[in-house]
Amino acid sequence: KPQAELSTAFAPCTEKEIVSLPESRHLAQRLLTYEAVAGENSEPAESAAFRVCAKLRRPLITLAGVAGFRSLLSRALTLARAEAPSLSAVQVAADGSLKGLDELASQTDKEQARDGGAILIAQLIGLLLTFIGEGLTLRLVQDVWPEAAFDGRVSEKRGKLEHTR
Repeated sequence: KPQAELSTAFAPCTEKEIVSLPESRHLAQRLLTYEAVAGENSEPAESAAFRVCAKLRRPLITLAGVAGFRSLLSRALTLARAEAPSLSAVQVAADGSLKGLDELASQTDKEQARDGGAILIAQLIGLLLTFIGEGLTLRLVQDVWPEAAFDGRVSEKRGKLEHTR
């Protein structure tokens, strides 16, 4: 019976269920903006993209294991490098953490580093939306950022993620 539940949980998505890249970029940008505001008191060298990845790491390791999360983040990084070659210095460590983001910030201008981070997070969110669906992705994000408000949708047209301070 658990095998049957597992197969229905990961059943192929229909065309309507697949979320578009602009929607994953929108959610990624919202998370990055939220982290930038929330992290104003944190270490200046630590980028918002690094904090988003670090915060998503724990629940995703619980869901998919270290190897599963590492594979997911590695794939997101590979996809992001096609759009942001400056991410070539960034690597995924064996424990699933990101290495090289501090070098990225020192080797490129702030805007280029921020854009690279946004692309990486958008690719990670896009993979999550593809593999686990919008509902579970949003629930995971809500668990990680409980102080952020959701109405249960990804895109701005269908709802928003807001900072509620």
